[in-house]
Amino acid sequence: MTASILLFILAGLAEIGGGYLVWLWLKESKPYWYGIVGALILVLYGIIPTLQSFPSFGRVYAAYGGVFIILAVFWGWLVDKKTPDLYDWVGAIICLVGVSVILWAPRQ
Repeated sequence: MTASILLFILAGLAEIGGGYLVWLWLKESKPYWYGIVGALILVLYGIIPTLQSFPSFGRVYAAYGGVFIILAVFWGWLVDKKTPDLYDWVGAIICLVGVSVILWAPRQ
């Protein structure tokens, strides 16, 4: 379980970080190499979730989507300096509950 959570967090940081570098290149006129590095990190993001031990692609990516949302709230708070409001936190908690149900609910 710990390895799964770590892989979700690494994938999320790669997706958000890579996307952020591309954003800086295209939206804030940073040097082109920001875009190249961002694109390479986004390729890593595509690989990291495949290291999960869950057998279903759809289930892994559905759960990852919830983790991504939570990480994006923290990224906005820590990097963009946009303090999350009550509804950001409520939404993040709902996503965390959803991720838990998707991954660890008892199944036949």
